[in-house]
Amino acid sequence: MPITTTIKDRIAEIVFDVPPVNAFDSTTWNSIPAMVTEAGRNPDVNVVLIRAAESARGFCGGVDIKEMQAHPERITVLNRGNYLTFKAVRDCEVPVVVAVHKFVIGGGIGICGASDTIFAAEDAYFSLPEVDRGAMGGASHLSRMLPLHKVRAAFFTGGNIPAAEMHRLGAVEKVVPREALVEEARAFCTVIASKSRKALVIAKEALNGLEPRDVDHGYRFEQGFTLEMYMHEDSQKARDAFVETGKAATF
Repeated sequence: MPITTTIKDRIAEIVFDVPPVNAFDSTTWNSIPAMVTEAGRNPDVNVVLIRAAESARGFCGGVDIKEMQAHPERITVLNRGNYLTFKAVRDCEVPVVVAVHKFVIGGGIGICGASDTIFAAEDAYFSLPEVDRGAMGGASHLSRMLPLHKVRAAFFTGGNIPAAEMHRLGAVEKVVPREALVEEARAFCTVIASKSRKALVIAKEALNGLEPRDVDHGYRFEQGFTLEMYMHEDSQKARDAFVETGKAATF
């Protein structure tokens, strides 16, 4: 199975293993919300840990651009899967911890931005290359992690933000050596798992309610601009360039 869930010691681990780069197609994105929701509702689970397989090249490459290049009409299905995935992470009844290594791109940003705590390997970097892929979206969740001007600089350039910089700005809880990532994340989850599930559920609801802005509403608003961008010829040109050359198109 490309995405698996295991439960042990009150920790539910959801593991991504979709070769080659954990870039999910529309069907896969639409399957993730139920996994997260089911894990969070399980009375034997106090915390959810989302990570990539240790053998994976990176945490998440976002969406399957090849699918969108060949089937741009699926954009609304993909949009819904993205939206519901990130909402499920944020609405999960118990805390959600994310452990990332190497690349955290596009939808990977959404998962991290919707989560409660992020652990990152030293080799991790975060990126929203949407402008170079003919799409929009992700800034709502990146804004849950970083200051406004940092978000805009990252979005307009499509550049990479190293894990150390994410930690400096308060988005990442801890940066650790790649080989220690899973162990460190599990140790953190073990502390949470030892708490009262009832207290954790109430705390999660309270903390979500204290936030000054609705990240889910913001992301849904962004997706309207994704659809608008998909209707422009530059969007297809951007996807074609990425699939054919692996590089951003020049306009």
